[in-house]
Amino acid sequence: MRNSARAGLAGAVAFGALVTVITVGRGGDDDPAPPQGPYVALGDSYTSGPGIPTQATAPAGCDRSDRNYPSLVARQLALGTADFRDMSCSGAKIADLSSAQSTQDGINPAQLSALTVRTALVTIGVGGNDIGFAATVRECVKKGLVRRLTGSGRFTGDDAPCRREYSSDGTDEVARRIDAAGARLTGALAEVKRRAPRAEVYVVGYPTILPSEGNRCDDDMTLAPGDVRFLDAKEQQLNATLRKRAATAGAVYVDTYGPSVGRDACAAGGTRWVEPLLPVADAAPLHPNERGERGMADAVLRALKATG
Repeated sequence: MRNSARAGLAGAVAFGALVTVITVGRGGDDDPAPPQGPYVALGDSYTSGPGIPTQATAPAGCDRSDRNYPSLVARQLALGTADFRDMSCSGAKIADLSSAQSTQDGINPAQLSALTVRTALVTIGVGGNDIGFAATVRECVKKGLVRRLTGSGRFTGDDAPCRREYSSDGTDEVARRIDAAGARLTGALAEVKRRAPRAEVYVVGYPTILPSEGNRCDDDMTLAPGDVRFLDAKEQQLNATLRKRAATAGAVYVDTYGPSVGRDACAAGGTRWVEPLLPVADAAPLHPNERGERGMADAVLRALKATG
């Protein structure tokens, strides 16, 4: 989702859509059958798990954890190291699937280069960096701080200064970016299918990052209540686009938003899946902690069971 776990707030709030492309052997009723071939994990920081121990050292800057959701899925499917490759990298955009990605500390090869006709399981997490969600959240945090310092809206009556900026000319700039990212995602899914023709595709949406109730984030996030609702609505719009593009591509959409409602970055530390701007658990700001990665892995495994 972001360029590096050390890139600060700009990188910390950038994120990408979690897209999972999976081929599995058809199993019994109780457990998903292990894939009949290798598993390749592709994606950005919501896939790689920045800040969650233990972090891989190569390639530098990708911030991959051995407790991210692809690693948990691979272990649950009893895949050995020879049958699992994690290509995910913080900051990845859709273009980084087909070309090398420069990080602050190294180069990650084109993620699709790991796919072959033998590939049986693929996970992808892309899209959020394409829509510039990092810059949007940064802008909302700044405007929320100014709002707090000038009376928390008592004098202006404005509870969503950031939302107003992104739709001031009558157009929805974030929605436009989401539509463009959706079109690019369709192309990426077609390329995955071309390189890994045996794959069945599972598109995994984002978990709940911010609550729909805006007044729960004022203290921790300095976000105006209306802007919390605005950002949550944009995330849900992105998830809806992922669902639509998945259906168009003949894929299955996996909902992680529903299971994580009430476990957002403004929830209590013992329940949240996503850390706030000042993380308490080992994770990057506004990124999944280990509990969140487990929750996403569980959602993928439930989908495998349901469709296997």
